[in-house]
Amino acid sequence: MQHSIYSLLDIAYRVSAPLSDTARLDAQILVAHVLDKPRSWVLAHPELIVSPAEAQHLDELLARLAQGEPLPYLLGRWEFYGLEYMVTPAVLIPRPETELLVEHALAWLRSRPADLLAADVGTGSGCIAISLAVHTPRLKVIASDISHPALRVAHTNAVRHQVSGKVLCVQSDMLPETNRLFDLVCANLPYIPSGKLETLQVYQQEPALALNGGIDGLGPIRRLLHRVEGQITSGGLLLIEIESTLGDATFSLVYEAFPRAEIELLQDQAGLDRLLRVGFLNR
Repeated sequence: MQHSIYSLLDIAYRVSAPLSDTARLDAQILVAHVLDKPRSWVLAHPELIVSPAEAQHLDELLARLAQGEPLPYLLGRWEFYGLEYMVTPAVLIPRPETELLVEHALAWLRSRPADLLAADVGTGSGCIAISLAVHTPRLKVIASDISHPALRVAHTNAVRHQVSGKVLCVQSDMLPETNRLFDLVCANLPYIPSGKLETLQVYQQEPALALNGGIDGLGPIRRLLHRVEGQITSGGLLLIEIESTLGDATFSLVYEAFPRAEIELLQDQAGLDRLLRVGFLNR
């Protein structure tokens, strides 16, 4: 049986509809991926007949989608802050809400001299570290993660975006040891309480190592706060992405650790608590 692009879009939409709030867009992205064409091209040529191999490929992807595999893993890539990143099941899928952290980091970096050193703790795909390096020419970033498979993905992405000379991927639990203090520390650590995580669909889809924040969701953040003091410069900045229901608890934790710092709790575009900005005063 022959299939047109239109019929593939219809099939993909019907499979995606029960699974996604953006089913029509997801269908278009999947068909464009199968045909190796831009989405705009796919929409402009609905009448074209596709090959049996292409139709079969879509069927295979849709079967995996129906079984719960996230769309970005099917594609092997996902966009973040205007750049495309390779993603695998070894890393968390980049979220748009994490762009808030990148925006605040870049704004701070623009007001500082060049040749600064940043850390991206729990780098995963490397999307934070690479976004900062791409947009800040003379910045060096140490991207750390406890997972070797995640670091391989991050390094591949750094090479792809031509910043591998500026982004050093290091296996480390929290901040790596260096002979220089960090000017900026960014952290998107696991922050979902373990009891809550087990009720979420994402628990079966993405790496638990990148999601599980312990009993109260604050375990990894506590460990980071213990390590930051003595490893960040006077006048430096710490940015921590947080779970949206833990804003007050995380704020209190940071205030207890650094009572003299300037601490702000910031909201994402949905109005949810998402980011703690901790400015260390010049000593």
